[in-house]
Amino acid sequence: MAAREEILTHIRASLGRANATGAPAGLPPALLRIPEVPLEKRIEKFTAALEKLNGVVYRAHSREDARAYVERLLNGRSAVTSNAPFLNDCGIPTIANVRPGGANPEALREMCATLDAGISSADYALSDTGSLVMLSSHEEARLVSLLPPLHIALVPLERMLTGLDELYTLLPVPSDRSSSMVFITGPSRTADIEQILIRGVHGPGEIHVVLV
Repeated sequence: MAAREEILTHIRASLGRANATGAPAGLPPALLRIPEVPLEKRIEKFTAALEKLNGVVYRAHSREDARAYVERLLNGRSAVTSNAPFLNDCGIPTIANVRPGGANPEALREMCATLDAGISSADYALSDTGSLVMLSSHEEARLVSLLPPLHIALVPLERMLTGLDELYTLLPVPSDRSSSMVFITGPSRTADIEQILIRGVHGPGEIHVVLV
């Protein structure tokens, strides 16, 4: 008996499958539970979770209100936007010193590395952890939310989910839609060196989520 087969035989015996033949049985279906949580409660939980991590949540009463908040927040600082249509719906590109990301990767990289803020939307928001779910695409380039020191995300309330179970019910195979799915939970932070918490090392040190 070859060494490989001998090892597998011992494993089968330990698992009580010494006489098993053929491929093992498939895995059972994933057990997903989606709690029934009213929208206002989802917003409340999302806000509490993100603010606990030093993120900022603003509840906009309209798209015009969202635009006004972003303009006040920037206060003349420069910013680059993703190509998300919702940002256009809110009039974000019309704010002074805000530049569209466009379709040129090199130009986008340069803007994200030099401008003060990145403005994006988000594919989903998770209320139980205060997380944004970002699917990399032409509309949402990863650099906009990960490279500038300030990240501003405008999210329609209908994208507010309860949590991961609901997300994976809607999106069971994320790779079918994108090559990359990123969860953003508060500002970038690390305590790798002497357990001293430092923000903004691996990404934005400040994040504002505008719920519209």
